[in-house]
Amino acid sequence: MGRVEGKVVVITGAARGQGRSHAVRLAEEGADVIALDICEDIEITEYPMATPEDLEETARLVRKAGRRVVTRQVDVRDREALRRAVDEGVAELGRLDVVVANASILPIGPGRPIAAFTDTVDVNLLGAVNTVHAALPHLEPGASIIVIGSVAGLVGARGDSGPAGPGGTAYRFAKAVLVEYVETLALQLAPVGTRVNAVHPTNCNTDMLLNDATYRTFRPDVENPTREDAELGFKAYHAMPVPWIEPEEVSHAVTYLASEESRYVTGMQLKVDAGVLMKLGS
Repeated sequence: MGRVEGKVVVITGAARGQGRSHAVRLAEEGADVIALDICEDIEITEYPMATPEDLEETARLVRKAGRRVVTRQVDVRDREALRRAVDEGVAELGRLDVVVANASILPIGPGRPIAAFTDTVDVNLLGAVNTVHAALPHLEPGASIIVIGSVAGLVGARGDSGPAGPGGTAYRFAKAVLVEYVETLALQLAPVGTRVNAVHPTNCNTDMLLNDATYRTFRPDVENPTREDAELGFKAYHAMPVPWIEPEEVSHAVTYLASEESRYVTGMQLKVDAGVLMKLGS
């Protein structure tokens, strides 16, 4: 306990899923939290987004851990609104030490309009960059920036979107660009001791994965695939015998990178992938 005692962390996509898990885990280790989420649906996704009630539940869990929390409903695509939200959180909590750029969408599946590509790039790539850049003025030397990528961004495939459609292609593209962004920014900030790293999860037990659109993509051979049908496809993706990982598994990596244990770790692309890339030979 106490691995990030006294630090203040900003997390996007904090209302549920991985974002909530990161918020709670870091609070348990002593951090105060600025929890940000759009808390409204984005039309192109075929699954419901988090709600204001979800964000309040994250806040309740952070308080239960004995830490302070500031919440704001904000769209990461809007840098000015994001800047205001970060500014307000820092004004209330007094400082900012860690950034976790986590918010993402995945409007997966064939036959989707080009908005599936553009909206995904706007949220997953530009939203992550907006988050980091809105936070930078508040960070002191020695801060930690953590970008949540995906193993999809470490796979070299390009071109035809195939069954994943334009949204799946955009997801892979956005996460791939973030790999270079992390490495480049890490070099820029290294002289002041500020670290920039990425965590790349595989399939994770969240609403972004466990929905009908994803089931259909992973099991196109089944007319109306269920979660159980898709589980076979998810499991085949991994070298280890699991269909997905839990959000808490990613939060362990985030906590390490947020703590002083990793004070000389920067530019890292940390995989939490159950052996996907080994299996694919990437």
